[in-house]
Amino acid sequence: MAIQTAGSLWLAAHFGLSNYRITHRSYIGTRDKIELAHDSSTEQTYGPKYAPKNDTVTGHIEFMLKYDDLNLDLLAAVFDRLEEQELLHYISESPSGRYARRIGYLYEWLTNRKLNITHEVSGNYTDLLDTDRYVTGNVIKNARWRINDNLLGVPEFCPIIRKTQALDALLAKDIRSEIEGLKNDYSPEIFQRATQYLYRKETRSSYEIESEKPSPDRVDRFINILYQAGKQPFSEVMAEQNLTTLQNAIVDPRYAQPGFRDFQNYIGQTNYRGEEIYHYVCPPPLMVDSMMKGLTATEAKTLGTPAAARAAIVAFGFVFIHPFLDGNGRIHRFLIHDMLTRDGLAEQGVIIPVSAHMLQNMAEYDTVLEDYSKPLMQRVRFTISANGDLSIDNANDVSAYFKYPDLTLQSEYLANTIFSTIQHDLLEELFFLERYDELKKELQQLIDMPDKRLSDVIMYLHQNKGVFPNRRKKHFEEITEEEFKTMESIYSELFSR
Repeated sequence: MAIQTAGSLWLAAHFGLSNYRITHRSYIGTRDKIELAHDSSTEQTYGPKYAPKNDTVTGHIEFMLKYDDLNLDLLAAVFDRLEEQELLHYISESPSGRYARRIGYLYEWLTNRKLNITHEVSGNYTDLLDTDRYVTGNVIKNARWRINDNLLGVPEFCPIIRKTQALDALLAKDIRSEIEGLKNDYSPEIFQRATQYLYRKETRSSYEIESEKPSPDRVDRFINILYQAGKQPFSEVMAEQNLTTLQNAIVDPRYAQPGFRDFQNYIGQTNYRGEEIYHYVCPPPLMVDSMMKGLTATEAKTLGTPAAARAAIVAFGFVFIHPFLDGNGRIHRFLIHDMLTRDGLAEQGVIIPVSAHMLQNMAEYDTVLEDYSKPLMQRVRFTISANGDLSIDNANDVSAYFKYPDLTLQSEYLANTIFSTIQHDLLEELFFLERYDELKKELQQLIDMPDKRLSDVIMYLHQNKGVFPNRRKKHFEEITEEEFKTMESIYSELFSR
């Protein structure tokens, strides 16, 4: 028996939907087989008994819901091309069947078109998403289809997050206990000093990710903004006026905007030949307002969902919508803090410096952003005008990609970043501060030098991992070589504990 495609792959081929991202590719063959493809998607072969009946569109949609990963982007395109009569015939054969009801509900949800069903739908309410396979939202009961809508969002914006083994393990980690453990291990005074420093470090790191060096007043403004994380109702945080005020506060005044963008935006760079390289084309301006409202509704629908997943939904959802010309990345990272504080993962006044960790691991951060942007760039078609303005030529074909992102990898990344930040960046700062006080006292006993001079000595020692750099010694001519060696020995003893 020749291997045949099934589910998502079959549907994409049948309707000529090229370059759609399919994370689970299914085949019908003679024996079961499953393997990981080079692009990290799953390829699975099923035996003949799994083959959809009569190779119909509805049969392959049912197969997709049973065995493939739910792909709302692909499903929206399929429904747009599906003859409504074929779907009605499929539903009439088993109007109370779980998959007939799920497909009927999704059709109306995605197309905003009401089916003229003539057979009574009955049966127990059934969950739209399998809670063992997906991170789900709060249930909205739909009496028409007797469906528990547990999607994460609404038609204007609805991410999908698959429950991978990696994500399950990360979401099971008790982040709050990790933070409480650190608070118990270090004195309140040390913990408070570390937190104050990390607010400033987080601010500088967030700007540095964008290759910007902010003025001192912009640093102070952003720190004050971070201190407000989690204090306002989320709907107020996401209101256009509030986000615009935030954007105006953190960007160069020349790039302050009066509101959400009304122009087509993109992320790119110019190469050495003066040619523009396009990394990501943002949603069309006409979609921005509805998607932002959808993102706000999604936050409400996910109350009670694991905090790291909610933070990923809100923060990455925002940055992919890209509602401003500038400042989107910094607001994206502020929203991570806002969500973590809002959900009690970090209490008020305590910061998990994720930007600092991102900055130290930029390749990972870039990979997660490209995981979303690269599949889009294979599909989107755009035109550049004579004055350099960009316009999307196939907006209808890519609108569902913007509205229904798969944020599985982004959720894994953020959950791992949060945990690693606590275990390394926060712990490292607490450890350093505790040792810093001891080191300062020991060095002061060695040489009674002015406080600023002493602080510089400690900074150079720490930056060079306990060895005072030779190039700096000329600025400290009053210190002997023997004293430098003693300083290094004291540092080594304290920091090797």
